Amino acid sequence: MNKTIRRASVFSLLLVIALLVRATWVQFYDGQALADDTNNRRNAIATYSQPLGNIIVAGNAITGSARTKGGDLAYKRTYKDGKLYAAVTGYASQAYAPTQLEGIYTDLLNGTDPGLKTIMDTLTGERADPGDVVTTIDPAVQKAAYDALGDKKGGAVAIDPKTGRILAAVSTPSYDPSQLTDANTAGGAWKRLNADPDKPMNNRALRQPLPPGSTFKLVVASAALESGLYENVDQHTDSPDPYRLPGTLRDLANENPSAPCRNASIRVALQYSCNNVFAKMAVDLGQDKVRAMAEKYGFNDDRQDVPVRAYPSVYPKGMDKSSTGLTGIGQYDVTATPLQMAMVSAAIANGGELPSPHMVSRTVDSGGDVVHDYDADTGSKRIISARTAAQLQSAMETVVKDGTGTNALIDGATVGGKTGTAQHGENNSKTPYAWFTSFGKSDSNGKEVAVAVMVEQSDAARSEVSGNGLAAPVARAMMAAALKK
Repeated sequence: MNKTIRRASVFSLLLVIALLVRATWVQFYDGQALADDTNNRRNAIATYSQPLGNIIVAGNAITGSARTKGGDLAYKRTYKDGKLYAAVTGYASQAYAPTQLEGIYTDLLNGTDPGLKTIMDTLTGERADPGDVVTTIDPAVQKAAYDALGDKKGGAVAIDPKTGRILAAVSTPSYDPSQLTDANTAGGAWKRLNADPDKPMNNRALRQPLPPGSTFKLVVASAALESGLYENVDQHTDSPDPYRLPGTLRDLANENPSAPCRNASIRVALQYSCNNVFAKMAVDLGQDKVRAMAEKYGFNDDRQDVPVRAYPSVYPKGMDKSSTGLTGIGQYDVTATPLQMAMVSAAIANGGELPSPHMVSRTVDSGGDVVHDYDADTGSKRIISARTAAQLQSAMETVVKDGTGTNALIDGATVGGKTGTAQHGENNSKTPYAWFTSFGKSDSNGKEVAVAVMVEQSDAARSEVSGNGLAAPVARAMMAAALKK
């Protein structure tokens, strides 16, 4: 063999070896990445080659699958009462990435979750039969919230304060996820929904933090009692009325100028929602103590997963005293979601302990066997002492019986709550946000619930916007549904 042929042979052999190495690399190292690529059409074909697993509410599927007509995607997702449950389910779309529970449990619902696979599935590489997601949602509470919010723009959350099970998560206006399931029509629906000025795809229950207004006074009161600034809710405070914010010429007024807010106790200050008391209380405590208490309740947590990741509620840093005073009434840069404020009421109602809020009870395989039990994983943490919780429960009950929250009263139940009307826009130029957070305890069957409602916008005149007028009736409807036998 002459030298030229020998060199060509060696070069050809090296090319073959390089090709084999590359093929091996692609198969064993890059293969999974290529398989998982969202642009890989085979994934969509495989996902929709069979019916998806379902999302379950109270034993009934609120999702389904339907055969398509033609094309390479054999099935598409369907929804029952889609608008009612959109804030829980999200959507599974042939055209867009799935969201909410549909997104978190994609692998379980399409059969690729390793927890579903039998030994034979693993050996053959076949997809398992899809599993189901069993939620904690109570359909009666969910519907009560949705109906009571009606055409208002807002969000509402209900939690079992003992277990952390989320009984309702509602956002209005809502949308029907079925509009987004079919690849042939999803594009037009997507454009319409995103162009809608009311933003129906915003999840106002979990993912739209707004100033919580006077509902945040519960956090400030917690800090004052826990730190020893005040011994109990009936001790008089040192609170001039009006209260001038430190370093400014601004006197902080109260909504009701005739309310007995001068040096009012925490009970009376919550009853009449006295701004002067809680602004000065926040300044006296200092921003660090208020922030520490807020964070114990869940503020500033950027990993608040229920399991849908809620947007963090915020208590700010680096403020001067005047700004700290404004945070005491839930203004300045304080923001919260309905989920967060429901957590505050849940901890108070549960003797100072906050259970982990969650909206999935368990996941199951196609035979109904449990893949993961989230109820069993639930822990709780102490936020405030049992004594402080009892004091605040009593004060919140006064708010509902004799204060600004009378629209939340329920026959046959003990109800405590706190109203909030948060300023919006420069110099409060826009319609305020109406808030109400509360707990309810049945006098007969032992059931309990904690609720928060936020009304971002309604048809009410600006002068009629209040937590008691707009949000408390929604909370009352939710609590009544949750406390029924």
